[in-house]
Amino acid sequence: MQTPDTIVPFLAEIFEKNADGEYLGEPVTIGAHMLQCAQLAEQSGARDAVIAAALLHDVGHFTHEFATDAADLGVDSKHEEAGAKVLEAFFPSVVVDCVRYHVDAKRYLCATDPSYFDKLSEASVHSLNLQGGPMSPAEVTAFEQNPNLGDIVQVRLWDELGKDPACETPGFSHFEPVLRRVVASRQSN
Repeated sequence: MQTPDTIVPFLAEIFEKNADGEYLGEPVTIGAHMLQCAQLAEQSGARDAVIAAALLHDVGHFTHEFATDAADLGVDSKHEEAGAKVLEAFFPSVVVDCVRYHVDAKRYLCATDPSYFDKLSEASVHSLNLQGGPMSPAEVTAFEQNPNLGDIVQVRLWDELGKDPACETPGFSHFEPVLRRVVASRQSN
């Protein structure tokens, strides 16, 4: 069982063990993808919680119980929910919502911005189909009620950009102080 003092070392450990894993047919590893997303957030001047969300949005790939090729087998691993469950006791709602709803944000953007679909990689299109396709109008209306909508959508946009095999990023340890500050801020509230 994790505590506020052990959650960041735990995340660092599972990142280290799994970072070199294939990322659903993308040209980068899962770790490189997550680090690229965090770097994009950091470079944009995002606040700590959003940088943490960008880094951790795919942590559920490290914690769910499905095979790494689940998507190839036509199975949605629901990694977004697995990741949110790991984080919800330690991180503020904006981080948890960005993790829990980054898949829904893809569905939302495909429903509300027709040009967004054209930005999806082949692997993202495949997973979109497994995840329910673009949202219905009723789903869009409900999704827009989330108070963290802007941050959720922004993390999703970085998610699509964070797939550059030539991109160099700092390692996970670079972001650990950010994670510790975000956890500490949640615990002090």
